[in-house]
Amino acid sequence: MKISFLIFFSFLFILLLFSITTYINFQQSEEVSENSKWVDQSTTIIRNSNRFQRNILNMISGLRGYLFTSENYFIQAYDSAKAENETILSELTALIPPRTAQATLLGEIRNINDNWLNDFSTPLIEAKKLADDSDSTLISFNKLYREKLTQGTERYLNRQLQEKIRVFINNEYNSRDERTQILDQSVRRTRAISFVLTTLSIIVGSIISIFLAYRISTRIMLMVKMANEIAGGNYEVYTKDSGRDELSNLAHSLNNMAQVLKENITLLKRKNQELDQFAHIVSHDLKAPLRGIDNVVSWIEEDHSAEMSPKLIEYIHIIKGRLLRAENLIHGILSYARIGKETQEKEDVDLNQLVDEIGESLTMKSGIKILVYPKLPKLFTEKVPLEQVFSNLIGNAVKHHDKKNGVIKIYHKEYLQHYEFFVEDNGPGIGKNYHNKIFVIFQTLQERDTLESTGVGLAIVKKILDDRNQKIHITSDAGTGAIFSFTWPK
Repeated sequence: MKISFLIFFSFLFILLLFSITTYINFQQSEEVSENSKWVDQSTTIIRNSNRFQRNILNMISGLRGYLFTSENYFIQAYDSAKAENETILSELTALIPPRTAQATLLGEIRNINDNWLNDFSTPLIEAKKLADDSDSTLISFNKLYREKLTQGTERYLNRQLQEKIRVFINNEYNSRDERTQILDQSVRRTRAISFVLTTLSIIVGSIISIFLAYRISTRIMLMVKMANEIAGGNYEVYTKDSGRDELSNLAHSLNNMAQVLKENITLLKRKNQELDQFAHIVSHDLKAPLRGIDNVVSWIEEDHSAEMSPKLIEYIHIIKGRLLRAENLIHGILSYARIGKETQEKEDVDLNQLVDEIGESLTMKSGIKILVYPKLPKLFTEKVPLEQVFSNLIGNAVKHHDKKNGVIKIYHKEYLQHYEFFVEDNGPGIGKNYHNKIFVIFQTLQERDTLESTGVGLAIVKKILDDRNQKIHITSDAGTGAIFSFTWPK
């Protein structure tokens, strides 16, 4: 299976677990919310039932107080409790679901309350209100009072009403306790399920992450090791990977790359060896006839010097110059070809002493001075390549100088990882359109008959610096002198 698919399905599985957890938590929260609402509603029912029971007692007390004393505040308390009970019964009817035991019991309570009101309290209150009007109404009240209270039905209704209310309240308490227990169990179950699913999601996610990290990182590290081996020049490496995913494709590509590099490097080495042999053979084969021509010209000059006209002597000198130039070109080609082929040992190099030695070895023009300031640093580096760079730059500055009093300045700047060296002269300068041309092999800015030059020196400098990932830069314009600057690692 591809790694992308494996990662996708792994995260999809983890998301599925979290989705299940979220859904169960949502369902449980709905159940908890429903139970909580039911418990709140039950609490309201119990509170209203207690108020209803208390109002019944107040109504009985108010009724008896009014019947004995005829005081209006008793009847006011009675009316207030009666009105509140009517409201309470309406609220309880709305709160209690129909066709339940509590709804039936509430209906019985309402009937008993209505019977008590219609059969006892209301007739007695009406009779009491008329008792003071005449003796006949008082007699009628007393007769009605004795009939209603001596029969015992009123007390039986009161006791029955109180019992029904007590049973109603107790039933509600029991139901609320049961729902409270259900609510507690639901909360505990929700917590347990959430904990289990969350823990399972974390464990599964961790296992999948560790598996993917191990599976991917180990294979990547093998490929990194292989890439480092290839970068180090070992092209015989091979990575075994029998999978069919993206990393397997990468491993196969690395193996193919190593094989192709091995073949190309082998071919390149063989071609380089052939080029080295060709350069040496060509130089040897070219130098031999050049020396022969030079010898023949020398013999002609020695044997027939008296017979030669001035024009012929001039031609002889031109031939010798061309022979010298050809030999210098062959030597330059060999020097250019050897750059980077030989391993140079590092050693302590005093650049001040090195520059002095270069100045002594050069054929200096009169009036030209080489100034070094401040003192150049000492380096632990490859001496011969650095000497070639300084020698070619200083030699060019001397060779091409066109003034009687010339100055060649050599100085440097220090940076964190490297030095930058400057060779500055006040000579003829170089036009900006020639700045890239001068570093190409065999390219010169003057006619060779005017100034003998092979056009190899700056090409050698450029190649030495390129092989070491260093840079060379020229700042110049025609008639303003030139500044060559190059970097060299510390």
